[in-house]
Amino acid sequence: MSEERTVVVTGLGQGMGREVARLLAARGWRVAGFDVDAAGVRSLADELGARHILTTADVRDAAAMAAFRDTVLAAFGRVDVVLSNVGVNLFGPLEETDLDRARRCLEINVLGAARVFQAFLPAMRARGAGTLVAVTSMVGQVPFPFGSIYAASKFALEGMLASLRLEVEPFGIRVAVVRPAQVSTTFAAKGRALPADGSPYRERARRFVARDEALIASAPTPAQAAATIAAVVEAERPPAATQIDAASTAFVWLNALLPTGVRDAILRRHLGIN
Repeated sequence: MSEERTVVVTGLGQGMGREVARLLAARGWRVAGFDVDAAGVRSLADELGARHILTTADVRDAAAMAAFRDTVLAAFGRVDVVLSNVGVNLFGPLEETDLDRARRCLEINVLGAARVFQAFLPAMRARGAGTLVAVTSMVGQVPFPFGSIYAASKFALEGMLASLRLEVEPFGIRVAVVRPAQVSTTFAAKGRALPADGSPYRERARRFVARDEALIASAPTPAQAAATIAAVVEAERPPAATQIDAASTAFVWLNALLPTGVRDAILRRHLGIN
């Protein structure tokens, strides 16, 4: 079996996941990963070549995760890092949110990460080494309006990883989170639709979207975000939490230091929803 470093990347069909996979492959890592975006997976597989294992799969499919794990361990013998990057957005006021869509968001964003970590933890624990990394969000620390369920998923993911860190540390396994604020991808636009005409939330949501789109336009690119994520993946002792951009760093600190009312006032002004 090869002793080359192996990373598992979920959600590598596009955006940050794709750029992280490309960067780590260029640095000599063996990449194993999946996405529901079949076209994205195919194009990345063509680019990276047969040395890597890329497939189409849904993180909600337990049988697919087990089969993927078995394939990766049979081919590579070990996994050094698992990077959970898969996620979906869900936009809208809680009062008007369809709970079936909310359930899907929580299943993918929280239990999806749990499922892929569960798949590879036994092998890491047996070897006494490994790193688990999850891309969370600034919204997992600082709540934003019109994203109650998405924020719930990211707060839950942060909590899960904090507990997991204490559980697996005795086995030589490290746990880290990476928190972006905005990244200039189409992620935020997916799952986003303004409340219907006549909704009491529509006008404030419209102002929020306009402001958010302006922030995304000047945000770090997926390649820039990927460089930060790759640094965490490659670190021998990665920090427990890493902010991807200045906005995330600033708001996480403001959230920790300021009274809730003051923080909320700053957020409303920053987001244009006063």
